[in-house]
Amino acid sequence: MILHTCTKVNVGLNVIRRRPDGYHDIETLFVPYYGYSDTITVEPAKYLTVSIDHPDYTLWDPMDDLTVRAWRMLKADFPELPAVYIHLEKHAPVGAGLGGGSADAAFMLRGLNDMFNLGLSAPALSSYASRLGSDCAFFLHNRPMFATGRGEILEPFDIDLSGYELRVEIPLDASGDPVSVSTKEAYSGIVPRDSWQPLPLRDALRLPMEQWKGNVVNDFETTVCPRHPEIPALIQDFYRRGAVYAAMSGSGSSVFGFFRK
Repeated sequence: MILHTCTKVNVGLNVIRRRPDGYHDIETLFVPYYGYSDTITVEPAKYLTVSIDHPDYTLWDPMDDLTVRAWRMLKADFPELPAVYIHLEKHAPVGAGLGGGSADAAFMLRGLNDMFNLGLSAPALSSYASRLGSDCAFFLHNRPMFATGRGEILEPFDIDLSGYELRVEIPLDASGDPVSVSTKEAYSGIVPRDSWQPLPLRDALRLPMEQWKGNVVNDFETTVCPRHPEIPALIQDFYRRGAVYAAMSGSGSSVFGFFRK
């Protein structure tokens, strides 16, 4: 079985409040992006094995990859699930706020369900996915979804983006290397919105896109951009190139823009 994944951008990301469990409640619009696609090959095997094709494969332990965690999660509930060989060709940028790892996990869950006829429903798959990552369940859908809670509470959002081209780029630092931002870094110093009164994201997204700038806001830009000036520089470059709206995605570092077709 061969799986081709996608990534996502966050159109607006508001940090609402800190939760008692240490996480934060957020609201955001997830939009799928197909410019980056990992390839996952899954084959039955005698033992669980995994290989990762990535320029810097030392970034993480292959046996702790989210695709492996997905298999182990299902194995715990389905003891008859066979061992598999997983080969991951990693093309989605790491540490860019595009959810590439979460996408791998979600596609793996759905792929194993289909490959071995586990009979899991869409809600059951979403429940498994949410245990692997806050944005993981989104990748079981193929359309824009409005997310609340930690990002795992999803509902369809009626928005027509068909007249726009979505472009995504990763800013480069002075050495020419891609800028990477950790989630821990992004949350450092974040001020939840329960202490001030913004325009609710749902209302902001219903404005014409020409009015999104300054209204559809990613709260993480306030903590991330001062530390990584390459990000706001790229946002402004998108506007110079004619973007109707441009912003940082997720906790960074990627920048996206909508351009009229």
